Amino acid sequence: MCVWMETAAVTRQEQASEPLFDRKALVRLIIPLVIEQFLLMSVGMADTVMVTTAGEAAVSGVSLVDNINNLLIQIFAALSTGGTVIVSQYLGRREHQNAQGAAKQLIYTVAIFSTALMVLALVLRQHILRLVFGSIEPAVMDSALEYFLSTALAYPFMAIYNAGAALFRAMGNSKVSMFNSLIVNIVNIVVNAILIYGFDMGALGAGIGTLTSRIVAAVFIIYLLQRPTNPLRIEGLLHFALKGSVVRRILTIGIPNGLENGLFQVGKLLVLSLITTFGTNAVAANAISNSIAGVINVPGQAIGLAMITVVGQSMGAGQVDQAVAYTKKLMKMTYLSMGTMCIILFLSAEPLVSLFNLSAAATEMSVEVLRYCAVFVMLFWPLSFTLPNALRASGDVVFTMTVSLLSMFICRIGMSYVLADSWGLGLGLLGVWLAMFADWIVRDVAFVIRFASGRWKRFKVI
Repeated sequence: MCVWMETAAVTRQEQASEPLFDRKALVRLIIPLVIEQFLLMSVGMADTVMVTTAGEAAVSGVSLVDNINNLLIQIFAALSTGGTVIVSQYLGRREHQNAQGAAKQLIYTVAIFSTALMVLALVLRQHILRLVFGSIEPAVMDSALEYFLSTALAYPFMAIYNAGAALFRAMGNSKVSMFNSLIVNIVNIVVNAILIYGFDMGALGAGIGTLTSRIVAAVFIIYLLQRPTNPLRIEGLLHFALKGSVVRRILTIGIPNGLENGLFQVGKLLVLSLITTFGTNAVAANAISNSIAGVINVPGQAIGLAMITVVGQSMGAGQVDQAVAYTKKLMKMTYLSMGTMCIILFLSAEPLVSLFNLSAAATEMSVEVLRYCAVFVMLFWPLSFTLPNALRASGDVVFTMTVSLLSMFICRIGMSYVLADSWGLGLGLLGVWLAMFADWIVRDVAFVIRFASGRWKRFKVI
């Protein structure tokens, strides 16, 4: 009898210590996420590129509204992260019924929140545009209002799609969101082509393309979530019933994360307003540099999303040691992938920038900041943006929010004026980017100390 009990105890211990994610599972999770991030980047770019045939006013209107839309998409993604953490931890505990209940509450939460934002945007869209961007030329304002109208209608569908994609990632299945992103791109481009080129609808046509593609994506992802073979099958979605305790858990993670993401985008807009004072060349160089630099960040962003799932399930299963081990493993993957891309960027910055036909002055500025960026991204970006997702997956969201916001306002915004403005060191565009790098270094120190201290292991979210 004693031998049997000892054998059973050893068996349970071995089962508990089995890796939750083997190498193949990690690859299956991460590779589609990388592809998905590239596809998502191309949605907004397609609207901007295709609407160029409608004139500069249409392009300007679409670009202005996209800044606001990107802010809201970040907030929707942050709320979805709150649900992902809860669901991942339930899945780690093998409590599938609770995981399904939390998934359903996440869909309700983002639907209510995004619908409220949609109504506000529709009613106040002209006031919002004037508040954010000041005086706008009438032709640009007309295009912006048309694009804002149609894309605001898409907010609930964007939010539901983000939540559904996050739930599939929580299950370790990122192929679904990858294929859904591909569908979004195809539908968006097809509808854009018909309305912009065929019916000459300009910015409104681009907005309707976005709306149509988001509706298709949301319907498709909800359909997949209700399939009987789905571990997170959501049943009776139309039988609306909010559970306060579950919603509070989701919001406990989602609200700090949403504030962090939202205010981060606001900070970027404030810095952009400073860059506009440096002249057209600086604005163009900054825009092109951001576009190119955004590509090398994709692997880190994708692995960061995977980290939410992997660390979340590990913490839910009580496997803290696995959470630590997976975090270190994923960080090594991030440094390897991003380091490779940074070396390529450093060596090819000049020919890449030359593809955009900028002026000589703008080209020189863009090449300079991109080479600085390649070095600093390789050394500091992963610890600033990928590592904190391990803390968030455990529920340590208030700390990450506080560090990120303080560092952004003090370093990225405050130091931009000191380093870049004429009353400071007068470094111009390079000064703004150096202030951003200083922001990363401060985050690195704070997040590494927090991770090493182990305080993030003590949080309980379920």
